[in-house]
Amino acid sequence: MAAKKGSGKEARRAQLGEAVQRALLSRGLEGLRLRDVAEEAGVTPAAVLYYGDLDALVHETYQQAIDRYSREREQATDGFTDARDKLRACIDHGVATGPDDTLTRLLFEYWPRCLRDARAAALDSSLTERQIAVYSGILMLGQAQGHFTLQDPPRLLAATYVAMEDGYQMEVLAGRRTRTEVITALNAYTRAVTGHDPADHT
Repeated sequence: MAAKKGSGKEARRAQLGEAVQRALLSRGLEGLRLRDVAEEAGVTPAAVLYYGDLDALVHETYQQAIDRYSREREQATDGFTDARDKLRACIDHGVATGPDDTLTRLLFEYWPRCLRDARAAALDSSLTERQIAVYSGILMLGQAQGHFTLQDPPRLLAATYVAMEDGYQMEVLAGRRTRTEVITALNAYTRAVTGHDPADHT
């Protein structure tokens, strides 16, 4: 009986998390109210508060989005042994599909809070570090396999990949640049810093 009760509570919390995501995407973080989350979840504001205040719920939602984004990328690259394939998969999974890419939009909706909130900044740093770790590992593997000739230390190059992605993501989400254009730019950077032309390995 206790197990069923616990699983039911977890299911309701997961549903509430989905409601927070929908509310964030429709209203944005700055205009978000507890009432918006309650309406999305189909419950009263008091029922929402049972699971935490609005800031706590948004923080948890952002944390889950970071984990999902990172896991999907890590799993995509883990499917290959050749560093060139890993790098292609890493770039492919790191660029938003377009303005309607809900997971990427969710991450960027929360980003401005990092400027004033230490907890939010710590989460954002964890996201950045996970992405740098993926790129750095691939670059070192590619060097060991003889596919890449690195022009700078792997971590420095990896951090630049992530910084480029972050800058370009806003362009894609705003509809000012296409996913294809961003991948083309990242491939150009790859040629410059690794000596490997992604077009030669398909």
